Amino acid sequence: QVQLVESGGGLVQPGGSLRLSCAASGNIFSIYDMGWYRQAPGKQREVLATISSGGSTNYEDSVKGRFTIARDNAKNTVYLQMNNLKPEDTAVYFCSADILTRGITRNLYWGRGTQVTVSS
Repeated sequence: QVQLVESGGGLVQPGGSLRLSCAASGNIFSIYDMGWYRQAPGKQREVLATISSGGSTNYEDSVKGRFTIARDNAKNTVYLQMNNLKPEDTAVYFCSADILTRGITRNLYWGRGTQVTVSS
């Protein structure tokens, strides 16, 4: 079994910052790409940022320059530093990870999400 658990969400004022964390645990042999997504009410889930096992990153245009993705391979953890938050960033944020288990199966796993609300 593999689990991804997000943390760090909450209520923040416009212009503020939050740091999300997502820790993977369980029967893990190797983790390939990890990513952050979000889903606002009534909208489809959208990708925000991804990071390879080697540290290469990609960002969706609306968060470039404001959000930074990073990972700690020793801790099987991915982070999302979010600065200059805007009300339109309000959503449930999910992490994902492409994981090869010790049972030699490879799947894309998802966390359950953490709520981020940007409001004054």
